[in-house]
Amino acid sequence: MGKTAFLFPGQASQYPGMGRELLEKFEAAQRVFEQADRALGFSITQLCLEGPEDELKQTANTQPAILTVSVAALRVLEERTVRADYVAGHSLGEYSALVAAGALEFADAVQLVRKRGQYMQEAVPPGVGAMAAILGLAPALVEEICRKAADGQVVAPANLNSPEQTVISGHAEAVKRAVELASQSGAKRAVILPVSAPFHCELMLPAQKRLEAELEQIPFHDLRIPLVCNVDADVIQSAEEARRALVRQVSLPVRWEESVRELIARGVDTFIEVGPGRVLSGLLRQIDRSVQSLNVEDEASLTTTLAKVRAARAS
Repeated sequence: MGKTAFLFPGQASQYPGMGRELLEKFEAAQRVFEQADRALGFSITQLCLEGPEDELKQTANTQPAILTVSVAALRVLEERTVRADYVAGHSLGEYSALVAAGALEFADAVQLVRKRGQYMQEAVPPGVGAMAAILGLAPALVEEICRKAADGQVVAPANLNSPEQTVISGHAEAVKRAVELASQSGAKRAVILPVSAPFHCELMLPAQKRLEAELEQIPFHDLRIPLVCNVDADVIQSAEEARRALVRQVSLPVRWEESVRELIARGVDTFIEVGPGRVLSGLLRQIDRSVQSLNVEDEASLTTTLAKVRAARAS
């Protein structure tokens, strides 16, 4: 059997009702939800289970909600002796990955991502920034389109997700110009995303500065499991590297395709998406169909994943 990586989702994977089965059926998950509620001083559990969707979509709520469900799923997996050789997380998911690697305490992580969400939201006034997904164009061409569309403003690749999908971020007008150019250049789709701020571009530098001050106050530990980080698409293992990576990722692009390829190059052939939704499983199929893609977000997906992992170990 090859190696296994746990992947942790980021924003846009949330949905009302996420984590319900984990909470109802597994004590390890219950403990995580209780810990999150205590650390935050309000019921993130209720928000995960019941929404409303509009509140769950607010960045300052989305981030701790996804982290909580992801770590709940992780603890249930760990109890069943499923272990990762590597971890990685998409944007916000890097915090979940660091909890999995033992670099960050969960209570610290959930408070950090709540603040991260607030700071990102407050960095740019409503309507000033935007993000868009460009499908069916090579990442290098999308970068060139952004340079042409900028016209003195900011627009740049923010999530290099797969050979088929690049998300761009920046000033709303510049993003709109880039979408038009992408459509003219033969993109399969080029659509403005329903997000509340332009993540992973230089407009996030005020948020990065505020978050850096918070991260300096939090104890980090060396990683027990190596992590492939967003900003460099390379393995990190020290506490200080982990802290710096979380600072830098606020305004720099998520190099997701490269991160996945790095994991495959290191012998990973089984990927388990741990947390709500199957966004990362979808991207994985676009990157390399030869690897096994599993997920854990409820009892059914847990059962399937455990069966497939055991079968692979037995073969």
